[in-house]
Amino acid sequence: MSLFHLHTDGHGHHQHHHHDHGNGRAGRGGPFYVRVLLAALCVVIAFVVASFISVRAGEASVITRFGQPVRVLLEPGLAWRLPAPIEAAVPVDLRLHTTSSGLQDVGTRDGLRIIVQAYVAWKVAADPNDVRRFVRAVGNRPDEAAQQIRSLLGSSLQTTSAGFELASLVNTDPSRVRISAFEDALRSQIDAQLYSAYGVHVVQVGLERLTLPAVTLAATVSRMSAERETVAAQRTADGNREAAQIRSDADRDARLAVADANVKAAQIEAQSRRDAAAIYGNTYAGNPRLYTMLRSLDTLDSVVSANTNLILRTDAAPFQALVQGPADLGTEPSRQAGAGAVSASASKKSRAAR
Repeated sequence: MSLFHLHTDGHGHHQHHHHDHGNGRAGRGGPFYVRVLLAALCVVIAFVVASFISVRAGEASVITRFGQPVRVLLEPGLAWRLPAPIEAAVPVDLRLHTTSSGLQDVGTRDGLRIIVQAYVAWKVAADPNDVRRFVRAVGNRPDEAAQQIRSLLGSSLQTTSAGFELASLVNTDPSRVRISAFEDALRSQIDAQLYSAYGVHVVQVGLERLTLPAVTLAATVSRMSAERETVAAQRTADGNREAAQIRSDADRDARLAVADANVKAAQIEAQSRRDAAAIYGNTYAGNPRLYTMLRSLDTLDSVVSANTNLILRTDAAPFQALVQGPADLGTEPSRQAGAGAVSASASKKSRAAR
C-alpha cells in the first residue's frame, strides 16, 4: 500500500506539475499579441499621418508621383497623398515677386547711349496649368526664375530702347516724354515670353533709374540748349507778330476814329453853316440895308489889319459903308468920293491906333 500510495502521489505530483507548466505558457503569450497589435496600430497611424499635408494660404502644392507632377492643390487646408517615397508635395509660392534688371547700357534710336535699370513684378497664377509649367521649367526654384527673368529683361531693354529717341525719354518738355510708352512696350515684349516659358504672369514693369554717360549728357545738354533757343526764337517771332498786329489794329482804329471825327466835324460845320445861313437869311429878311452894312463891316474887319494901308474906291462895297453910313442917311457917294477915300484911310488908321 505504501508503494501504491507513493506511486499515486508521484503520479499526482507529476500531473500537477504538468498543469502548472501549461498555465505559464498561456500567461506568457498574451502580452506578445498586445505588442503586435500596438505595433500595427502605430504603423497605421504613421501611414495616415504621412498621407496628410497642409496647404498654406498664398501657396499651391504640387503632388508628384515618382518625380512627375500628378495634381495641383490650390485650396488652403488639409489634403491627402500617398506617403513617401511614392508621392511628394512640392510647395509653390503664389505671392508677388519683384526682380530688377540691374544697370544696363543700351542704345537709343538716334544712336546715343543711356544707362537704364528696370524692374518686373511677377507671380505664378493660381491655375493648375501655370503651376505645373513653373515647376517643370525651374524646378520650383524662385531664384532660378528670377535669374531667367533678369536675363530676359536685359535683352528686352536693348530691343525696346532701340525704338525710342533720347528726346522722348529725357526732355524739358513734359508733353514729349514717353516713359509710360517705353514701359508698355517693354512689358508687351516680355509678358508673352515669360508666360510661355515659365508660366509666369507679369503684373507690372517700370523704370527704376535712367542716367546718361558723359558723352550722351553733353549731347543732350547741347540739344536742350538748341531746343530752348528755338523755342525762344519762336516766341520772340510770335511776340513781334502779335505786336505788329496790335499796332496795325491800333493804327486802323485811330484812322477810323479820326475819319469818324472828321465826318462828325464836317457834319457839325455844315450844320452850323446851315444854321448861320438861316440866321443871316432871317436877319436880311428883317432889315436888308442894316444887314448889308454889318456884313460889310465884318468883311473889313477880317481883311484889314492894324498895319494895313488901302487905297480903294469908296463907292464900291464894302467901303462905301464908311462913306455913306447907314443907307437911310441919304449921303451921295459921287459928291463925297475924294473925302471918302481920305476918311476911310484916316478912320482905319484911327482904329489901328486904338
